[in-house]
Order: sequence, then structure tokens, then C-alpha cells
Amino acid sequence: MERVPEPELMDEPVQALAYARADFDEPNTLFVQLLEGRFPGYTPRGVLDLGCGPADIPLRLAQRWPQAQVFAVDGAEAMLRLAHEAIRAAGLESRVHCVRWHLGREPMPEVLAGTSIDVCISNSLLHHLREPAALWEVLAKLPRGTAVAVMDLMRPPDMDRARAIVQTYAGEEPEVLRRDFLHSLCAAYRPGEVRQQLRRSGLGHLQVEVVSDRHMLVSGRR
Repeated sequence: MERVPEPELMDEPVQALAYARADFDEPNTLFVQLLEGRFPGYTPRGVLDLGCGPADIPLRLAQRWPQAQVFAVDGAEAMLRLAHEAIRAAGLESRVHCVRWHLGREPMPEVLAGTSIDVCISNSLLHHLREPAALWEVLAKLPRGTAVAVMDLMRPPDMDRARAIVQTYAGEEPEVLRRDFLHSLCAAYRPGEVRQQLRRSGLGHLQVEVVSDRHMLVSGRR
């Protein structure tokens, strides 16, 4: 199945709200477990999450790493409004900071340019990008030694498999979410494609591994 790009931003209020209300506990828990497993005992001071959505993962990491400042980045205003609400409800406004940034379309915000980051993460952003280099170029400019963990969907071999994945993991979700999930699977890259992207960006030393029936993980040190 050839890749079919989808819109880069989830900026429709109904779309963002459906995403925020959906049950992503299983993949988000997996991501945090993989991050902790790849960097055991690590105690970062600055965490950058690219494509934070409604901020579930930034909040999980802020609670696990109470010494860390977490910068939650997204290009969609609708998502950031929901992220702000979640951060405020958790009482973590002093340590989790929302930043609007459309990667590849805008320069890095000044608030990030002067920030010390020792962990950079991303979950489910890569497949939204028409130009994956927009993500890898940010990682390539991080200081040497920065811990990196990027999890994303993998494109299934055919549409029948894509529809089966949607039914298995989102069969009870609203139609808008099932539609977006299918589009995301069709827009996702495959591990071999990601390895090529990393080599072109000078990040070929990062590890790419399949971690579920629909997810891959890129990890290592910058």
C-alpha cells in the first residue's frame, strides 16, 4: 500500500476533542515504559515533547520526573487548548508548558531556543508530516547525548489490514476518530523508510524497532 498523506494538524475542535476523549492508555503506557526501559535511571531536567496533542504523555512524565520542566509542543491550537485544560486540572502549570509550533513551517519559538533539553520525545507526530525531515532536523540540532524516543504508527501492507486494526483498537470510538485513525495508518511510514530518513538526516545511529502490531520506536542518544 502506497503512503497517502493526511493533514498535518488536527485543528478541528470536534476532531481534537474526540482524540482527547479517546482511550489511548495502552499505547501511551507502552511509550512511557519503552522510554524508561531505554534510559533506565535517567533523571532529566528538561523534556521536549514534539506533537503533544492533549498532553497526556507530558503529564505522565512530569509526574514521574518531578525535577523536570516539560515543554509540550503542538501546531494545532485546538489541541493546545485541551492540553492547557488538562495541565491546569493536574495542577502542573509550573512545570508543563504548552508551546505552539508547526514544525517545518515556522522557526523554533524563542522560548525553546533558550531551553536546556536532555530528553526529546514524540508520539504519533511523524505520520502527520509531509516532510519527515521536519522532525529529524530538530533532533539533529539537539546537544550531543540528548536522549531521543520517537514512537509512531506503521503503515499496514494493505487497506484490509488497516481497517482491521481500526476495528480492533477503535471499533467503539466515534466515527471521526475511526476515520482519522484509518487516515493515520495510511499516512504512516514503514521502518525501512524511517531508517532511510534517519541516514539522510545524520541520525543513522538511532535504533528503529517494531514494538507492537502497529507501532515502531526510534530511540538512542543524539
